[in-house]
Amino acid sequence: MTALETLAGTATAGTLYGIGVGPGDVRYLTLRAAGLVGAVDVVAYFAKKGRVGNARRIVAPLLVEGRDERRFEYPLTDEVLADSTRYQSSMGEFYRDMAGQLAGLLRQGRSVGLLAEGDPFFYGSFMHMWWRLAPDFPVEVVPGVTGMSGCWTRANLPITWGNDTLAVLPGTLDEERLVERLRLSDAAVIMKVGRNLAKVRRAVDAAGLLSRAVYVERGTMQDERIVPLAECTAATGAYFAMVLIAGQGRRL
Repeated sequence: MTALETLAGTATAGTLYGIGVGPGDVRYLTLRAAGLVGAVDVVAYFAKKGRVGNARRIVAPLLVEGRDERRFEYPLTDEVLADSTRYQSSMGEFYRDMAGQLAGLLRQGRSVGLLAEGDPFFYGSFMHMWWRLAPDFPVEVVPGVTGMSGCWTRANLPITWGNDTLAVLPGTLDEERLVERLRLSDAAVIMKVGRNLAKVRRAVDAAGLLSRAVYVERGTMQDERIVPLAECTAATGAYFAMVLIAGQGRRL
């Protein structure tokens, strides 16, 4: 047994592992996550049509040729509004089918590592498998470095000081609610920016926070981009992007 296996532990037959793979840089995986990527019988991951899959890309240096992999391709991502009937119906069917396939592998006694970008329990697709499969199968969730943690670190932006409160907001909220929530918080992270960039920028400006806001695109990844939000005049941003507004609390 290698030193990594000794520290990280091994995989148990018939168990589903939600493996948090962090924000983008493979070096930010936990020891447990890195160990399981090599130990499970099957590595599973989500992917957008025509794409490798971001979680799969992150762990690529840890995978050896011939690994048993399962690719689960989203029928939709951001092409349709998430609260639309079409989106909910299509994604619900996708998750049900996926859960059935994973259940089949688990019944065979195989260990499955389902990769999750960032942390599995933080806006993660893994959660749709967790609530479907946890009642019937052993499930272990391996926490990962969140995307927002990776982004504020790369932006060299301490996010909260002293008694600062932090709000984590999805950019899919309507503009009025975004402004309201921003005005109530000392610091904020706005996720799911993408096609909502123009709306998010207006909301941040209306809340009087534009001068403090930082736009981070593909944080910790090779093509990372970090700029003041005030300089982002485009209508849309990257899929992997967020806005950070640091608190200004007690500094000693």
